[in-house]
Amino acid sequence: MYIPKHFEGAEAQGREIMQAHGWALLTTADEAGVPFCTHLVLQWEDDGSPHGSLIGHMARNNDHWKLFARPAQSLAIFWGPHAYVSPTWYTPGPKVPTWNYVTVHAYGRPQIIEATPAVLMVLTRLAAQYEGSGAEAWGLGRLPPGNAAEQSKSIVAFRMPLERVETKLKLSQNRDLEDRHRVIAKLEASDSQDARATAAWMKRVLPS
Repeated sequence: MYIPKHFEGAEAQGREIMQAHGWALLTTADEAGVPFCTHLVLQWEDDGSPHGSLIGHMARNNDHWKLFARPAQSLAIFWGPHAYVSPTWYTPGPKVPTWNYVTVHAYGRPQIIEATPAVLMVLTRLAAQYEGSGAEAWGLGRLPPGNAAEQSKSIVAFRMPLERVETKLKLSQNRDLEDRHRVIAKLEASDSQDARATAAWMKRVLPS
């Protein structure tokens, strides 16, 4: 990913984005170099390695997972908040529109998880992340005995140990402080949740 130095984020920030915005695009090139892409939920886990791992699953009918056997280099792309920035928000002058955003590219080689208990653990962890732990939270235990294991045959679970993580925070760091504060004010006043979240990220990278 092209990352000018002033837009480069720390890996810890990338990890935060992956954890908060798990809807991702996983891409893997086949032997001819043609990319196969799947939109799916991925969960970052701390496995003690320098970059951690991603876990997820996809439909068994999706041929994407068959590329993992090589093992194939894959790229997971995560999107955080993003928003349009109008040049009318800047101080007067010949300025142009842009888009502010935060994003992460995570690289690794997916490994298929074969054992049923391990597959069910992946499903349990993914459900827990989004359901929470309240009394109304859904979990595999709500299914009839043996049903979860039976349904898991229609999916392929995998773990992707990460080899490299790139974090890009394009948040007007190339503008002067007055323009940055103007953009933040406009985004904070927006009805868009993404715009307000982008403003919050902009505040985080302001000079101290």
